Amino acid sequence: MNRHKLIFLLTLVLAMGGISISLMSYSVSKASIHRAISDNELPLTADNVYSEIQRDLVRPVFISSMMASDTFLRDWVLDGERRVESISKYLQEIQSTYGTFISFFVSEKTRQYYYGNGVLKKVQKTEPRDVWYFRVRDLNQPYEINVDKDLAHQDALTIFVNYRVYDYAKNYIGAVGVGLTVDSVKGLIDGYQEKFRRSVYFITSEGTVMLSGSKQHISGSHVRELPELHALLPQITSQETGSFEYRYKGSDRLINTRYIPELKWYLIVEKNESEATQVIRNTLYINLGICLLLTALAVYLTNLALKRYQTQIETMATTDSLTHLPNRKAFEIIIDVIMQERIRYGKDLAVILLDIDHFKQINDRHGHFAGDQVLTEVALIIRSCLRSVDFVCRWGGEEFLILLKDCNERNARLLAEKIRETLETRPVDHKNVPIHLTASLGVAMVQNGERIEQVLERADYAMYQAKALGRNQVIFSNFKNG
Repeated sequence: MNRHKLIFLLTLVLAMGGISISLMSYSVSKASIHRAISDNELPLTADNVYSEIQRDLVRPVFISSMMASDTFLRDWVLDGERRVESISKYLQEIQSTYGTFISFFVSEKTRQYYYGNGVLKKVQKTEPRDVWYFRVRDLNQPYEINVDKDLAHQDALTIFVNYRVYDYAKNYIGAVGVGLTVDSVKGLIDGYQEKFRRSVYFITSEGTVMLSGSKQHISGSHVRELPELHALLPQITSQETGSFEYRYKGSDRLINTRYIPELKWYLIVEKNESEATQVIRNTLYINLGICLLLTALAVYLTNLALKRYQTQIETMATTDSLTHLPNRKAFEIIIDVIMQERIRYGKDLAVILLDIDHFKQINDRHGHFAGDQVLTEVALIIRSCLRSVDFVCRWGGEEFLILLKDCNERNARLLAEKIRETLETRPVDHKNVPIHLTASLGVAMVQNGERIEQVLERADYAMYQAKALGRNQVIFSNFKNG
């Protein structure tokens, strides 16, 4: 077997084995997540929402029960329903005390509908909007929960608790109750959507979306707008609970349904399976990438030397060969990242430009080798004064550029002064001859909305001011004056 055949077989075995294992792992994980969402997560969320709704309805049921047994209300009815202002005040007190959306009483004798502002209307059998009252009158249970539009509040969708009222002889004398705006249920929906990252909405048996926190299922819309979901409507409405799935815009949607008898709506909890499996999809892509990488490594092993050589060239391109500091090209590569970090985290960023004073005289007096030694020593001194998060590079000639991350104006001044003093007090020993150094430094703080070129220009101007004022000093750039 020649070398080419061996490489081909090795490539085939590695690629097919790695891809097969990755796809099998992805398939098993996806099926497991599918079962967890369908069998556990969505039903649990539906149960929690239903429990919350029942809990929210316990209080208004208690209030309505209390009103139905209130001696004042029954005495006022038996006394001939005189003084409408008395019942209005009573209903107002119920609203203000218990924070209900509306409180009401409908008399069986007069058919008057009383609420906090007086008499709203007179209920009639021929009026479709009054059907609820005659249904309550004939109830075998003490009360019902009904969702209807509230005439007293511009037809706002309201959850009503309608309670039958009896006199002392157990004769039916009317219906009393309170109404709650569906906003409380809407808040519950929004909370669950944010917490569990799934859509929660309610539909009628006809498929109208009554209440929703989902951008996909808008209140007032109909499930017929989603043909795949509309096709499931007969199955959804034929059972109290169920789990289904449908496709929407190329992604699988898992839903759990539950009938809410108190509201006569179906609670739908929905989750995008594609979002839930995003992590394992990413893992699949990583595994496939690793597989291809290993295969490529086996086939193209001879490229390793070339890659190492290329890395060395790149390092040489961004590193100053004399001081071993990053060079100007390295600064150009990282400065955008540093500026973006400053904007994202709102941290201060200071720029220092340092120029060695009379460097030409050092070269002329002691020679270029001495000048090279001075540059190397200055680089070491600057590094010794900085923190690990700071950046220093050789800017060109005898100039060095320093970036101070998360450093305010005061600390930038202090650090620049520390560098200046250290250079001044630590002469360079060249062949047993001390070379005394000083430096001029310009400091500028990056301001909001300022480009790095503008900051460098201010720091450079401040550095030349330091030279013009006698050298061996630190000048801070004033943003307003340049």
